[in-house]
Amino acid sequence: MNRQPAVAGAFYPADPKQLHAMLDQYLTDAETAAKVPKAIIVPHAGYLYSGPIAASAYIRLKKAHDRITRVVLIGPSHRVAFKGLAVSGAQYFVTPLGAIPVDQAAVQAITQLPFVGYGEQAHTSEHSLEVHLPFLQEMLDDFTIVPIVAGDATPGQVGQVLDALWGGEETLIVISSDLSHYHDYATAQRLDKATSQRIENLQYDALSFESACGRVPVSGLLKVAQEKSLTVKTIDLRNSGDTAGDKSRVVGYGAYVID
Repeated sequence: MNRQPAVAGAFYPADPKQLHAMLDQYLTDAETAAKVPKAIIVPHAGYLYSGPIAASAYIRLKKAHDRITRVVLIGPSHRVAFKGLAVSGAQYFVTPLGAIPVDQAAVQAITQLPFVGYGEQAHTSEHSLEVHLPFLQEMLDDFTIVPIVAGDATPGQVGQVLDALWGGEETLIVISSDLSHYHDYATAQRLDKATSQRIENLQYDALSFESACGRVPVSGLLKVAQEKSLTVKTIDLRNSGDTAGDKSRVVGYGAYVID
């Protein structure tokens, strides 16, 4: 069983050449940095809206293109309500750029946790994971993914999964989240700046769904970062008014790295 793309042609181009060209442009425009992050928090909107912000984090994987061989990817559920965390029985997640194998052993390992279970319905139409796959395919060589959709779960539960899969320099953690939704430009800037400060201060219990739609996975990562004495840095903070133009009703996007 393969998980087929649900938002190709909508959130990003379905044509491989167009998709590659768009990614290449975003990544070329982004500034790179010497240090490869252990974890990133990146937005999941359509590429015209959040692609440049996501690229600012993904470009930092360049020096580890042959070193990172597994990506733990956690995003919020937008269409299906459930408790806990949902994994998939799919062998591959497919995009216009090809098929990415799922780390079956890792998936089976975390299903031993009582709050992790198979939930294909949560994965079938979910865009919060899918939009990151082409970026990963563009930046990395051979890698597997551990795709997880977060439902109603605690920071501690997400943290347990991350601890179990943390690994070494071969493992990258990707957390998918947008920020504020549908405020005017100035209000969004104010709210998203405050949210970014909470994220940098590892205040995982101070985030709400209004501040970050991926509050559940973000909070789990921040809890682990606090326990491991790691730091989070904001590397890009914009909104759809900056990228797509309309500033009357915007969605906020931030990119963050944990080194």
